[in-house]
Amino acid sequence: MATSTIPMDTASARGQTGSGAPADGWRCPAERTLEFLSGKWRPMVIFWLLDGPLRFNALQRRLGGITHRTLSKTLKEMERDGLVARRDYGEIPPRVDYSLTARGRSLRPVLDAMAEWAADQHEADETTSAPAPAPGPQA
Repeated sequence: MATSTIPMDTASARGQTGSGAPADGWRCPAERTLEFLSGKWRPMVIFWLLDGPLRFNALQRRLGGITHRTLSKTLKEMERDGLVARRDYGEIPPRVDYSLTARGRSLRPVLDAMAEWAADQHEADETTSAPAPAPGPQA
C-alpha cells in the first residue's frame, strides 16, 4: 500500500495559523485535482479516452446513460480545462474525435488509485458483511 504524500503532521504543513484557521491562499492539495475530476462523467470520459481517441458517438455508447447534451457540455468544459483535445477533420459528413491531452493523461495515476481503492473497499465489504440474523421470537 502506498503511503500518503500529503503532510498531515503539523498545523503549519496544513497552512494553518495559530488560531487553527487556514492561512490565506492555502488550499487542500486534493482540491485542485477534484476540480478537474468534478462531476459524474469526467472520470469516466478520461477512463475511456485513456485507450485512445474516440468519436463522439463511440464515446457516448461506452459511457452508457449520458445524454448527447450532457456529453457535449462535459467535453467542451474538459477541452477548456486542457484535459481533452478535439480534432475536426473538416469533412462532410462531419468527423470529429476526442483525445486526452498530456494534462488529461497525467490523471491516469489518480484514476488507477481510485480503482485500487474501490477494489479494496469492495473486497472489505464482502469479507465483513454477513447476512442479517432472521428475526426470531422475542423472549
